[in-house]
Amino acid sequence: MLLDSVDPPRRLLADKAYDADALRTWLKQRDIEAVIPSTASRKRPYPFDRQAYRRRNLIERMFCKIKDWRRIATRYDRLATNFLSAIALVAIAACWLP
Repeated sequence: MLLDSVDPPRRLLADKAYDADALRTWLKQRDIEAVIPSTASRKRPYPFDRQAYRRRNLIERMFCKIKDWRRIATRYDRLATNFLSAIALVAIAACWLP
């Protein structure tokens, strides 16, 4: 499987919608840092890495650019290797073109 070759995550970057104690506990049990800003209703907000949270926006914008390509959004390729190759080409083109 593709995910077996990937290292386990060190941190989870998420927005305020994922600010739940159950999720934070689950992540802590697995030694994953939660980079999630606290909601306004929390009396004592959790600290988080603001710089890492800002970089999350770059990742989201890249996914939006990749989804603009119809081949990727609809997953025309049946084989995983062809799909990953198409993603690599689209990522290069998306970063190169404005």
